[in-house]
Amino acid sequence: MTKADIGLIGLAVMGENLVLNMERNGFSVAVFNRTVAKVDDFIQGRAKEKKIIGARSLSELVTALQKPRRIMLMVKAGQAVDDLIEQLRPLLEKGDILIDGGNSHFQDTIRRTRYLESQGFLFIGTGVSGGEEGALKGPSIMPGGSPQAWSAVKDIFQKIAAKVDDGAPCCEWVGNDGAGHFVKMVHNGIEYGDMQLIGEAYNILRVLLELGAEEMHKVYQQWNQGPLDSYLIQITADILKRKDDITGKPLVDVILDTAGQKGTGKWTSVAALDLGIPAPTIAEAVFARCISALHEERAAAAQQLAGPKVRFHGNRAAFIKALEKALYAAKVCSYAQGYALMAAAAKEYHWDLAFGNIALMWRNGCIIRARFLGKIKEAFDRNPALANLMLDHYFQRILRQNQASLRKVVSAAARFGIPAQAFASALFYYDSYRAARLPANLLQAQRDYFGAHTYERVDRARGEFFHTAWLEDQP
Repeated sequence: MTKADIGLIGLAVMGENLVLNMERNGFSVAVFNRTVAKVDDFIQGRAKEKKIIGARSLSELVTALQKPRRIMLMVKAGQAVDDLIEQLRPLLEKGDILIDGGNSHFQDTIRRTRYLESQGFLFIGTGVSGGEEGALKGPSIMPGGSPQAWSAVKDIFQKIAAKVDDGAPCCEWVGNDGAGHFVKMVHNGIEYGDMQLIGEAYNILRVLLELGAEEMHKVYQQWNQGPLDSYLIQITADILKRKDDITGKPLVDVILDTAGQKGTGKWTSVAALDLGIPAPTIAEAVFARCISALHEERAAAAQQLAGPKVRFHGNRAAFIKALEKALYAAKVCSYAQGYALMAAAAKEYHWDLAFGNIALMWRNGCIIRARFLGKIKEAFDRNPALANLMLDHYFQRILRQNQASLRKVVSAAARFGIPAQAFASALFYYDSYRAARLPANLLQAQRDYFGAHTYERVDRARGEFFHTAWLEDQP
């Protein structure tokens, strides 16, 4: 019997679509699912007459694969991955490769890589972004783990990945152990920030300018022709145009204003805190989803807590243009936070992250794909050791040109009581980063006063610490 090139476990829609993508690109695939009926349904349905082999047990799957065996796990992150690894381990031979394609936490991937390598196996933890459509037509793929495994999967991954205009695949080796899943996690954190900024812009258009969905559709459609050109802006324009089949109203107006989350934005924020890297826009995007979930509390509070009257006086077209510029400036600040976080993680975990290549991997296939990412790649091509994205001369110019608009939007939101925490956090991140002196000197004095935590002095070398006996002179 002809052996399959790769195996895949987990036939939910993402798994099925990846299998069909692999088969369409010339690879034979063996598949298994814990609920065996799904295997039968897939083989008799979408996979019919394709180079796809259905397995009814893990041992049958392993037997159906070429050596070294390559098995991709598309199951729920967490304990399910560990359980599956333990079930597969006795069936494998040294040098076989397990690939976790789910949204696993990078620390779990570090642990699993070390564990499987100690057993003689190889492990890849890979981020896969693009949703169901991306999985079928070409996702962004971010693999990391055992470096020796890359050559065995490179051809498959790069052929099924999305491509940019010059044909380059949105897939390249990211780094050792958990690097791939870390980069995917940051991608998702940036995605949270992007979505929140877009949502706040929508809310300002809706509340302050009193635009209807059709008018906002035209605004986002126009924005998608310029620097903000991206998948998320495009789908926002599409969403604003859709009518509800039941009421005939714009569909967006009948959707309850509570947002869900799967945890990757929270993971990004926690990682930023652990590494001591400011990522306020991502964190505010997470908190915005949390407060959206308090729907009943907010509805009650709206009847009791007063705010300013909303009444716009001015040129609407000019304000919409300012909002576009503000959104671009805030986006730059948000991405700068994500890239600073990846740089800190690279130092902490000894990963050699190629930031320009990461931008390239995000140019297509993934949720944050955007024209803007090409400028990020150019920035790191100019200076691979760039300390912060905002310091690149292109982005310095963008921030110089657009910061007045960002200040105008944040000021208007505050004046009229419209929540815009992501916009505000992006602006204050920029202002904090460019501040030669922050009030942390007072904070450190307070810490020394109540806890003898010491402080450094501006007139002495860094690393020399002092303490003041603050209560000595008091009666």
